[in-house]
Amino acid sequence: QVQLVESGGGLVQPGGSLRLSCAASGFTFSSYTMNWYRQAPGKERELVAAITSAGDSTNVADSVKGRFTISRDNAQNTVYLQMNSLKPEDTAVYYCNAFRRRIGIRDSDYWGQGTHVTVSS
Repeated sequence: QVQLVESGGGLVQPGGSLRLSCAASGFTFSSYTMNWYRQAPGKERELVAAITSAGDSTNVADSVKGRFTISRDNAQNTVYLQMNSLKPEDTAVYYCNAFRRRIGIRDSDYWGQGTHVTVSS
């Protein structure tokens, strides 16, 4: 069955770094756009970063531009989120998402269980 398993979250001081990983299985990883979302307490889930299926194009939210980098390894079925210069406002649950849209077929949209990131001194 489809699985997305995030890891790498934790407690970090402001200015620190974390690298999140998301290991995928149960579907053709290399055919899916991969996204990282986050949801802070009391706030809506927001898209943080996205990467195309081939890894040839990425996009990050303005709030994390210059600090976060998304990458993927299609041979390892894994997507990463490198987070540098972390701020307290980056505190959230981070979710891995796999998405594929095909004409005439219902969208494929898979989610991981989330990993907690807390930025605090």
